[in-house]
Amino acid sequence: MKNTAKEKSIEFALLIIEYCEILEEKRKYVISKQLLKVGTSIGTSVREAQNAESKIDFMHQIKIATNELEETKYWLILCNKSKSYPNDKLNLTEKVNELGLIIYKILSTNKNSIKNK
Repeated sequence: MKNTAKEKSIEFALLIIEYCEILEEKRKYVISKQLLKVGTSIGTSVREAQNAESKIDFMHQIKIATNELEETKYWLILCNKSKSYPNDKLNLTEKVNELGLIIYKILSTNKNSIKNK
């Protein structure tokens, strides 16, 4: 069965790795490390949610994924607004927003299913 959240988070993580390698080449080490850590952690949390022991555990992992997603957006905003950082030729902002739509939909759907029980 196709799992869009897992697939998109892996695709996004690979793009983050690529962008962080560019940042490292430009000697932007601090932001690179932050962005690499949080940008790849989104997928980790999504995968952990798939193996949750309960609905509450699942929701907790998805909420962690949303926090990581928002932090990733923050670092990308800083990179995009800084004149000394390389342009986002990989469309990371667009990709993280697409991933966000999927993850927030999962969060919303599951919140509603818990309320309706």
